[in-house]
Amino acid sequence: MFTDTFKKVIAKEGVVSIVTCADGEAHVVNTWNSYLVTPDEKTLLIPAWKMRKTEGKVLQNDKVLLTLGSKEIEGCMGPGTGFLLEGVARFLKQGPEFDMMKEKFPFLTRVLEVTVTSLKQTL
Repeated sequence: MFTDTFKKVIAKEGVVSIVTCADGEAHVVNTWNSYLVTPDEKTLLIPAWKMRKTEGKVLQNDKVLLTLGSKEIEGCMGPGTGFLLEGVARFLKQGPEFDMMKEKFPFLTRVLEVTVTSLKQTL
């Protein structure tokens, strides 16, 4: 599912926005492209330190949207490209993925795991 262009984008720094929705309210939190880990072709692992409101929303509705991009990659409309991802999220507090991520990002308290169901290039 992860295209070569997507992999090039997350290799460059940029902002990632994570959108959750529950109780009739959307919530957005941000992280960095450099914090995304792709253990396979459909999973994103993201270190979570705070993200408490995000976790609460995910417990009620596990569907998430993510947007990300980089102006350093050539896109279909010129310099820069971005993506919209849809997926199913959960927070990990233990296990091999948690341990691997804790080694890379010692500050994390949990790991946000997103199983991507849709990936669309937006720019």
